[in-house]
Amino acid sequence: MSTTASSDAERNCFLEQGWAALPASYRLPAVAPTREEALAWCRNLAETHYENFHVASWFLPEKLRPHFHAIYAYCRVSDDLGDEVASPEQALALLDFWGEQLEACYRGQAQHPVFVALAETIRACQIPIDPFANLLKAFRQDQTVTRYRTMDDVLGYCMNSANPVGHLVLYVCGYRDAERFRLSDFTCSALQLANFWQDVASDYHQRGRIYIPAEAMERCGVSEATLAAGLATPEFRALLHEMVDYARRLFHQGIPLIASVDNELALDLDLFSRGGLEILRAIEKCNYDVLSRRPSISKVSKIALALRAVTGRFLPAMRLGGRAA
Repeated sequence: MSTTASSDAERNCFLEQGWAALPASYRLPAVAPTREEALAWCRNLAETHYENFHVASWFLPEKLRPHFHAIYAYCRVSDDLGDEVASPEQALALLDFWGEQLEACYRGQAQHPVFVALAETIRACQIPIDPFANLLKAFRQDQTVTRYRTMDDVLGYCMNSANPVGHLVLYVCGYRDAERFRLSDFTCSALQLANFWQDVASDYHQRGRIYIPAEAMERCGVSEATLAAGLATPEFRALLHEMVDYARRLFHQGIPLIASVDNELALDLDLFSRGGLEILRAIEKCNYDVLSRRPSISKVSKIALALRAVTGRFLPAMRLGGRAA
């Protein structure tokens, strides 16, 4: 058997093993669905897998919802290809396959429901391939990089893992200027960091990853043994305090974006920023102990956040930038 044939066989083996761990509907169908079937597939995935999507979609213009469903489906499947299979080798094979399907979509050869739906979003909103491709870079990076030395290194990861999502949202809503992208990056990176600080225990124990910069851990006197033991020592609490403060500063740097977009998108951005800040507050409320339990936001809090975002539309002082936030 030639080296090429051997490599192809090995890759196909990884693909089959990976697909077996995922929902059957994720597989490439033999025949491409119609656009209507693809849109229904994406809508179902969005509305059954993301508990916040219903709240967020209250504020989205109805005509844009199919675009957001398609983008969410792309992100959801991409994330699952990276995190829901047994080995990094399987994940990398699946992510490479998904990247090939993305390129085929841009050539007008979409076959998977995600890409059949996404093709119209790409055309209508004139979205370049970069934000979609950059997300795959981050998911690939998760298979090979599990520690980060500095906060700049972590933010470099966020540049591909989180920031492209903000760019996609702006493209769909008709914005494509560098300044709004820059402000969006602050918010998206802050959301990513808030999730990292919330999920320190599960990232370490379930995925073998540490996103807290090693430099900060060493400065605060925290070792991996602390994470392994699940003990929120005074040193660990001080470290998380520092991480939470950093993420909060990023959120506030992104706040000016809210006032620079139309009301519907402003409500959505306001809600997600408030949600991220609420995660940070939840971490503070448990005295920075994210090792013994995962701090979360209650459903009541989520509804309250949504109501505050709505009232902020009519009472500007309640917006995140106002005194009442």
